[in-house]
Amino acid sequence: MRSFENFIEQKLAERQSAGIYRTLKPENLLIDFCSNDYLGFARSSALKEKITTEVNQYPDSMNGSAGSRLLAGNLTYTETLEKVIAAWHNSETGLLFNSGYDANVGLFSSLPQRGDTIILDELIHASVIDGARLSHANRYTFKHNDLQSLEDKLKQAKGNCYVGIESVYSMDGDTPPIKEIIEITERYNAALIVDEAHAVGLYNKGIVVEQGLQDKVFAQIVTFGKALGCHGAIVLGSNKLREYLINFARSFIYTTAASFHQLASVKIAYEFLQGADSEIESLQNNIAAFKQGVQHNPAYPLLVSDSPIQCLVLNSNEKAREVAAALQAAGMDIRPIFSPTVPQGSERIRICLHSYNTIEDIALLTNTINTLLHG
Repeated sequence: MRSFENFIEQKLAERQSAGIYRTLKPENLLIDFCSNDYLGFARSSALKEKITTEVNQYPDSMNGSAGSRLLAGNLTYTETLEKVIAAWHNSETGLLFNSGYDANVGLFSSLPQRGDTIILDELIHASVIDGARLSHANRYTFKHNDLQSLEDKLKQAKGNCYVGIESVYSMDGDTPPIKEIIEITERYNAALIVDEAHAVGLYNKGIVVEQGLQDKVFAQIVTFGKALGCHGAIVLGSNKLREYLINFARSFIYTTAASFHQLASVKIAYEFLQGADSEIESLQNNIAAFKQGVQHNPAYPLLVSDSPIQCLVLNSNEKAREVAAALQAAGMDIRPIFSPTVPQGSERIRICLHSYNTIEDIALLTNTINTLLHG
């Protein structure tokens, strides 16, 4: 066996022996407590019909974009959509990317330069970490939501400094003290970048806008694959930032632009979001019902979260796998989250709640969890 094939086999064997081997699973008929489709847009037949109507109004639109936006792939429709989304989020402008991963990698790899500093919350999304790694900047992490730890790192910063946080953390579901973080970053003349991927929907326009902080945040990343039920992302900020990313963000420059159908899906999803009060209320009610129904167990704590992401920490890969398997056997699609995706000792089941989960669904979930963890 050649050395590189031996390397691959060895690394896969290590994953299997550690019990963290990843596999792809097809769709199932279980109750959805797994997806990021918080408001049910991804499965909405009404939204699907409206998207089809929108596409049919442009009979000359192509199946694919046929090139990057700097070549053949740019459309007036795209630029209009960027302005509409930016206005919705009270931002000066925005630049569309093909995914949230592309947006974070493009922003964090191109903006900080050698001699600059990137400071990230230790639980920031992997896409931000990957973007930061591709830059030549100095990189630090601060303890999760810890203002003193952030300030300690800011005291070490050199050059232009960029601080990255999420408004709702994807693996814990909690929200940072954004106002206080802004006060600290302003004191040290650092630019704050906020990933709003999991906030838009429950918080409608996102937490930054909800708290009236958009003018104090350097950039926001909004993704469309969660509550909006489609695909893609946008970096919101100033006109100068948009022009900079067009010129320097490699994940924007060197990729084929989104198809017209994808753009139309985003446009219609935003229109639906403006009338989603009942879906948001249902989601909020389901979050409250879940938190009220789960019995407290200090051995397996429920992380503090007001978002659709609710996590029970089970302390080991084995326990997380066991509990997830039992919940799946009871008819619910819930997945375990293993280390190293989360730190060792904080392995968990990650529960995603939705507007379309029924009261009966929530009761089945909480009763089963209580039986499994309390006996």
